[in-house]
Amino acid sequence: MIENLEGLQRALPHLLEGLYITLVLTVCGALLAFVIAIGLGLLARFENVLLRGFARLVIEVFRGTSLLVQLFFLFFVLPLPPFNLELPPVLVGVVGLGLNYGAYGAEVVRGSINSVPRGQWEATTALSLSRLQRMWRVIFPQAWALMLPSLANLLIQLLKGTAVVYLITIVDLTAELNKLRIDTDVFFAYSLGLVVYFVIAYLLTLVMNALEARAKHRLGQGTRLREAVAAPTVETSGGAL
Repeated sequence: MIENLEGLQRALPHLLEGLYITLVLTVCGALLAFVIAIGLGLLARFENVLLRGFARLVIEVFRGTSLLVQLFFLFFVLPLPPFNLELPPVLVGVVGLGLNYGAYGAEVVRGSINSVPRGQWEATTALSLSRLQRMWRVIFPQAWALMLPSLANLLIQLLKGTAVVYLITIVDLTAELNKLRIDTDVFFAYSLGLVVYFVIAYLLTLVMNALEARAKHRLGQGTRLREAVAAPTVETSGGAL
């Protein structure tokens, strides 16, 4: 055990650097995925066949192919002719994660908007609101509260997805854990990795629960923010489990 702690002490600066890269990939990838999810989710509801078809094509391609293959394509194929586009490894990781999880998120956005009661849509028509006002002032705030639990799950999945990005030469937390096991042992190194990933995931869960509580509070429903943060729940369409 003493040898493991000494090995951890020597590797700590590198582990912190790897943790920083993992957090950058998670935060930036999540922001890009959110933008893509909103954009594709809204496009998938358009009446225009071309726009709706484009959104469906992008969603199905990135949902139906492996994240690892997508990362390899972006990293190894794009620099070749006719693309000739070489991106920094970290940017490749962010783009790959954003596109992959953004495609999943688009379905969450589309489904949540469709789940808003039809009476709300009819009310916006009765108020003579424009299409933009109808969406952003009435429909989207209600859909936002509905989509947050699913988006929280996708955020945790994205965090775990960063573990494969080290395969395109990015030295993240997982890569540093692989090095740590050489100076310590396999059980110690990967147990530490489980703990670190769990702590990050739990903190992200608290943030998403707070956002969900705030969204529901603005709609006059749900628990108080303090209760939601103190006792995270998993919800389905039928209610809390």
